[in-house]
Amino acid sequence: MKFTDGYWRLRSGVEPQYPVHVRDVEVKSDRLTVYAPAKRVASRGDTLNMPLLTVQCTAPAPDVIAVRVTRYAGGVDRGPHFRIETDPAASPKVTRDEEYATFTSGELSARFALGDEWRLEFAAGGRVLTTSPRKALAALATDDGHFLREQLELGVGETVYGLGERFGPLVKNGQTVDVWNADGGTSSEQAYKNVPFYVTSGGYGVFVNDPGPVSFEVGSEAVSRVQFSVPGQVLEYLVVYGPTPKEVLRKYTALTGRPALPPAWSFGLWLSTSFTTNYDEATVTAIVDEMAERDLPLSVFHFDTFWMREFHWCDFEWDPETFPDPAGMIARLKAKGLRICLWINPYIAQRSKLFAEGAAAGYLVTYPNGDVWQWDLWQAGMALVDFTNPQARAWYQSKLKALLDLGVDAFKTDFGERIPTDVVWYDGSDPARMHNYYTHLYNEAVFELLREHRGDGEAVLFARSATAGGQQFPVHWGGDCESTFPSMAESVRGGLSLAMSGFGFWSHDIGGFEGTPDPAVFTRWIPFGLLSSHSRLHGSGSYRVPWLFGDEAVTVLREYTRLKARLMPYLYGAAVTAHREGVPVMRPMALEFPDDPACAHLDRQYMLGDSILVAPVFSAAGDTAFYLPAGRWTDLRSGEVLTGPGWVRRRYGIGDLPVLVRPGSVIALGAHDDRPSYDYADGVTLRAYELHDGVGVTVEVPTPQGRPAGTFTVRRSGTDVEVRRGGSAAPWRVQLAGVDTVAAVDAGRLASPSAPFADGGVLVEADADLEQVIVHLHS
Repeated sequence: MKFTDGYWRLRSGVEPQYPVHVRDVEVKSDRLTVYAPAKRVASRGDTLNMPLLTVQCTAPAPDVIAVRVTRYAGGVDRGPHFRIETDPAASPKVTRDEEYATFTSGELSARFALGDEWRLEFAAGGRVLTTSPRKALAALATDDGHFLREQLELGVGETVYGLGERFGPLVKNGQTVDVWNADGGTSSEQAYKNVPFYVTSGGYGVFVNDPGPVSFEVGSEAVSRVQFSVPGQVLEYLVVYGPTPKEVLRKYTALTGRPALPPAWSFGLWLSTSFTTNYDEATVTAIVDEMAERDLPLSVFHFDTFWMREFHWCDFEWDPETFPDPAGMIARLKAKGLRICLWINPYIAQRSKLFAEGAAAGYLVTYPNGDVWQWDLWQAGMALVDFTNPQARAWYQSKLKALLDLGVDAFKTDFGERIPTDVVWYDGSDPARMHNYYTHLYNEAVFELLREHRGDGEAVLFARSATAGGQQFPVHWGGDCESTFPSMAESVRGGLSLAMSGFGFWSHDIGGFEGTPDPAVFTRWIPFGLLSSHSRLHGSGSYRVPWLFGDEAVTVLREYTRLKARLMPYLYGAAVTAHREGVPVMRPMALEFPDDPACAHLDRQYMLGDSILVAPVFSAAGDTAFYLPAGRWTDLRSGEVLTGPGWVRRRYGIGDLPVLVRPGSVIALGAHDDRPSYDYADGVTLRAYELHDGVGVTVEVPTPQGRPAGTFTVRRSGTDVEVRRGGSAAPWRVQLAGVDTVAAVDAGRLASPSAPFADGGVLVEADADLEQVIVHLHS
């Protein structure tokens, strides 16, 4: 929310109260509280008839400081609240001298100036990260109510990222962002996944700990500051010190929750019925069989909305005319090696028999007068399940459990954004604060049921809405995008913005959702889709099977589906990292290369894991430009070497795009290309690229359950490349990209490379009992 009229004036109706200076300091072992009056106090009489702001610092974790600003403390705290995991290792220190009262957590300090002017500095690593200067913090009375506002200074050239899945420029400087979930597609400033957390290139992040409406003005209202404000009398924000963006994400996700590890099978290709298309078991079976006949590996089949009867969403019952034998159909599909996903939402249409059942039991959200909240948007007379009621949650889960008992493996948890604010909740939650938070309760209820029913490590959603903490329940997809190249670019930006908001896994509708894509759009979108953490073919009114878009689309889908399967030891390793550390699988260039200023604004390319650069092509002709950081980068498929730093401009064929391996990397490639889940260590190929002399690279190959299967250390010393294996015994291989011949091999044996990496360099095979191979290069 904007409060000023330019730099000098306030908007009409705005009355501010600014802390002028620190009047008093209260020190306890675990907190520092300062009292800051809104006018200067020179004598006792000056303390009369003036506001006093209370600012308290605590430490939920090392390198994290929570700042809580209170104007009036007497309001009822109705919730809900984000869940913050505190770290018992936090041992803050409080000091005071003539100049500052300082609260320190780990390497991060909050310093309150004790002079004549208000100033709060956040410092770490021997420098000031950001500052709340004079007239930055404020309590504001407006025609729209009371607000608390903070402004934190930005340094020259400092860039801001995050704030959820946003489809505009990746760098948020110059933008106004309202944290308020909405079903607005991917082509506006609205977003399905709003997260009140941002990361800056200055070495820190800021999380506004408020699930309600938070407004951010990022270098916009005050161009040298990030402003954030909330309605009410209390504002709490957490400053998270890095110093790198990755460290900020690690520490932020430790506070708000790390993502669960999705099952390995979920990384394969998902195919949907699409939304409004006509389909029955015969249609589904024909599509699945033709995928197999065309040699297109398929992992998951998804039934969208009309698996249920029209006007009945959601009653969780199969349409008996279209699907008379759902149990038999699911068994027949699973016999083909498929997993099954069903579309659901948290709304109960009036025609559903669950409406009367839920209303009678008090499981549906009501108006203050007790009437069930209803409207006709989406479904006629639809109501909303009240997940703040534990019995309603269990009731909803019981309906889903019956579907799991049929053999369903996953749910697409659609919607969750259209949450009213003129209602009452079972637990008394504040309606405005519940609007964004509702999706968390919804997805949590479904995810926890899947985990309980399918087992730990087997739960996976395809969720659209989220807020802070929602990253714990993967996977999320980008929502309703148009079937155009500009919308494809919107999707890239949205995914990268979400990654900078702490979400480790993300997907999108290949080819776009709205409309039917041109064959060039569909075919160009395929590599981007398969080189994402999760990959789904889905649309609105038309099928997304590739043969409807031409033979080239079929060929490209086959190539990249199989490439992704071969990459699974590498990709699932990145997934394990996301699960353990909170560093996403798909990463903005600025996250992986924070010291390269040319990467700051890049939002048409990304890193897949820490070693593979992907640059989707956004034109039918294939003309594109992408940036390479320093070093010799190798094309994953062709072996061509390109040298950075600098921009590369070229034209790519319809099934081609830049997929480049970072110098100094070792990529683990699997032995299978027909499925995403297999024994990754058995026959794994360690493909080494531009190894640096004297540097060792360690690669942990996981099992499909995410446990370590084998650990390999690759080190170049002069003209020798040494590979050591630890872990399970299985045959393995080493390939030196760009190396055509070698002088000799100690242990192991030279072999002939095969497709799709036939031109990838010298290949050395090692038997299961070999723990070390040394390759001697020509001097």
